[in-house]
Amino acid sequence: QVQLVESGGGLVQAGGSLRLSCAASGRTFSSYAMGWFRQTPEKEREFVAAISWSGGMTYYRDSVKGRFTISRDNNKNTVYLQMNSLKPEDTALYYCAATSNVGGSLPGEYEYWGQGTQVTVSS
Repeated sequence: QVQLVESGGGLVQAGGSLRLSCAASGRTFSSYAMGWFRQTPEKEREFVAAISWSGGMTYYRDSVKGRFTISRDNNKNTVYLQMNSLKPEDTALYYCAATSNVGGSLPGEYEYWGQGTQVTVSS
């Protein structure tokens, strides 16, 4: 069982930056691939980024490549999402998720989810 708690969301102007954190409970955090997803009332939950258990492989949706960076610190049981050059269309509720399988881009591939942290980007 893994419990995930996101933090770091907030209101930021377009062009600004935020860093999201996701703290995980449990002693086996380093064996899970991790992902970040986001959702708005108008859209289904969509993939943002994923990172392998070791941190050696990362994946991004095209619209955030070059602006967002996913990373993890297995000693702190935490995964991060650094978001730069934010745009109004990045506004969403951001979730982190964990999987004991190879992390992918589909929500159904992830077993554990946090409650989400709201990111709002004003124009």
